[in-house]
Amino acid sequence: MNRDQAYELMVAHTPSVSLQRHMLNVEAAMRAYARHWGEDEELYAVAGLLHDFDYELHPEEHPTWGVAFLRETTDTPEIVLDAIMGHAAYTGTPRESRLSKSLFAVDELTGLVQAAALVRPDRDVRLVELGSLKKRFKNRAFAAGVNREEVEQGARELGVDLDEHMTRVLRAMQDMQPEPQPG
Repeated sequence: MNRDQAYELMVAHTPSVSLQRHMLNVEAAMRAYARHWGEDEELYAVAGLLHDFDYELHPEEHPTWGVAFLRETTDTPEIVLDAIMGHAAYTGTPRESRLSKSLFAVDELTGLVQAAALVRPDRDVRLVELGSLKKRFKNRAFAAGVNREEVEQGARELGVDLDEHMTRVLRAMQDMQPEPQPG
């Protein structure tokens, strides 16, 4: 499984453009962590692109359905499958690899960054500042669906400071989006 194959599979199984955007955001954050750790960027990208590919069509079985599908029909590495299972805390799958811990750590945070961009008049993530993101993180009414405890837990599991984590994810998303998103 390479990045292009993962992208094609993600698009084929995910009609929602906003969910596709989420997986692309997670891919960017995962690539940033792969570079930070000196690990395989393509492997991290594949995990980011595929972690929610089954969510829209199989929400009650996510991510179990997706992992079974990938195991049966692709050559997705087991470490990626474990990371996909581990990103959903309710599966009880332990997060043992850096890949798995990174996916769990960036998943919810990318949602907060995206929400912070969308409330800007220009909707441009490139203009979101860390201070604004931190303020929105503390305001639990903002992007209420973002699980702040999981964001904090993810940073702890990675052994990184929350500000450092927020900065890395924000910069990764800023670097990937060359222009503002349409309204």
